Amino acid sequence: MKTKVISLLVVLFAANSCIRPSNQRVPEPIVVEPVTVAVEDVVTRQSFISTLSPNYVAIVQPRVAGYLSAKLFENGMPVKRGQTIFKIENRRQNADMIAAKAAFESAKAQAVEAANNYNRAVPLAAIDAISQAQLDQYTAQYRAAQESVRSAEQNLRNAELDVEYTTIKASINGIISTSEAYVGDYVGPGTKFSTLTKIENIDTLCADVAIPISQYLALSGRKAFTYNNKDLLSDIELYLADGTRYPMSGSYSFTKSAVAANEGTIIIVVTFPNPDYRLKSGQFARVKTNIGTSQPKITVPASSINEIQGVNSVWVVDSDSTVHYREVAVGEMLDSGRRVILSGLQPTERVVRNGGVKL
Repeated sequence: MKTKVISLLVVLFAANSCIRPSNQRVPEPIVVEPVTVAVEDVVTRQSFISTLSPNYVAIVQPRVAGYLSAKLFENGMPVKRGQTIFKIENRRQNADMIAAKAAFESAKAQAVEAANNYNRAVPLAAIDAISQAQLDQYTAQYRAAQESVRSAEQNLRNAELDVEYTTIKASINGIISTSEAYVGDYVGPGTKFSTLTKIENIDTLCADVAIPISQYLALSGRKAFTYNNKDLLSDIELYLADGTRYPMSGSYSFTKSAVAANEGTIIIVVTFPNPDYRLKSGQFARVKTNIGTSQPKITVPASSINEIQGVNSVWVVDSDSTVHYREVAVGEMLDSGRRVILSGLQPTERVVRNGGVKL
């Protein structure tokens, strides 16, 4: 009975659609604005999610062992190259330096005595006042004394370096991390605290751009992977977590040697200057960049595209002024207000620009 009722309703609907009372007004045509699909040379612009990382990191390791006597920085604060950040108790190193200096002075005195003996022996040997064997002995003593001076001088320099190494300075400009060692801890090579802290240089920050290999090969126009992709990216921009654009543009740095096997992507590293330390390492970032050279693509006004529940469509205008619905795949939005159509339209077709809501 339910099926019969539905059939009856369908018949009545069909009848009503075919029979128009004499007093019913004929609907007026719907006026819309058609526009011809355009073909433009468009550079592919893409957005990538990444995190910022420091340009490089300096690991702070003490070169001599000793008790930490001072920590002269605040955790997480900027430091300058040459700034003193740690001090190690240096009494032993000072004692070794004094002993090395005394040995150096003694070696110089012995060298003076050996030189005098050699200088006196040379003319005596010339008149056979002393034997050749005695002259050889004085000569050997003189040369040995000279080498002893050089050795003692090197030991003194090493001892002076050990004293200098008890004052640890920042090797680069950057942000210094925390230290697990505290004043009074025994630090140095072979100890529990062989590494004290690290300094991140953030004058320039890096971001990874992961491009699928298939897209890379298509956009770069190459049949093989290359490590020099300087000309592949252009107009590199950085957007922060709140959506604001970072005022300084980025630049290509290098291409990582290994392909991310789990994702099948090529990683290109781009850098952004950070002179005022506005950016921080580990910060979320969205990188937008042009990839490859310009290519002809179909574009339509953005107002022509209707999006309902993730499905994009347009109204296509035929030659007899009738329209029909068609789904399309869309690409990036251009600055001109037009949208790239990846598939679904031909260059000679027309679409409805305004009036789609009426349809």
